[in-house]
Amino acid sequence: MKRANDILKAASAFSALRHDNLPVAELDGPTRQVKLLVDYRRDLVRQRTRAVNRLRWHLHELDPSLHVPSRGLRRYNVMDDLADRLRIHRGLVARLARELVDRIRDLTRTINGLEAELRILVRELAPSLLAVPGCGVLGAAMILGETAGVHRFRDKDAYARLTGTAPIPVWSGNSSGKVRLNRGGNRTINTALHMIAVTQIRGVGPGKDYVDRQLARGKTRTEAVRLLRRRLSEVVFTALRADARGHAAPPSPAPADGRQLAA
Repeated sequence: MKRANDILKAASAFSALRHDNLPVAELDGPTRQVKLLVDYRRDLVRQRTRAVNRLRWHLHELDPSLHVPSRGLRRYNVMDDLADRLRIHRGLVARLARELVDRIRDLTRTINGLEAELRILVRELAPSLLAVPGCGVLGAAMILGETAGVHRFRDKDAYARLTGTAPIPVWSGNSSGKVRLNRGGNRTINTALHMIAVTQIRGVGPGKDYVDRQLARGKTRTEAVRLLRRRLSEVVFTALRADARGHAAPPSPAPADGRQLAA
């Protein structure tokens, strides 16, 4: 692991030497708070997931009929009901299960508190970003923290390279226009864009109509969603620039071909 980290650091240093115009990330004040809160919340969510998985193993051993709905252990009423049902069981496994329920409850309380804190910060910092259909508080917070200053990107294409949505030719010297999935860029922002895309495809915003048009033109669903993520990268870039100027972007009429994806 140490050797891998050393190799990664050396590669980053070599890249910086070759490209002296790389944008410098800037995280100060409230934006840095957003980044720290998002990272801390993500770590707590992972801890909760591990605790939930362990609890489910114990429940199966105690009584296979102790069914807990999927994602149910994020809700206090489900946790309270399960704690009541566990009181009739005795032994070490039952004790560990009860302690895990308490642990999951504490983690959930902290996670919800962090999300409420993020909501206040994001509403102040990024009203235009939150106005993008399908972009919730957590997605906006992920984008804000990882972008680290939208002004450092000269245009939407440069930002697309950060978000991992810029197309990559299938082969060198490609003249057919075929592109492949870009697995580079910032995967956290790419994940947030995918969350927005999925939400829009489900009917919140214009993403569904856009994907349907791409499917009608012969694109596969994977290709259509990939194109939607690129368009959303541009929408997010515009919203971030508007927020950086201290005011929301004024609404603009949708183009004739229906390509407008912002609110």
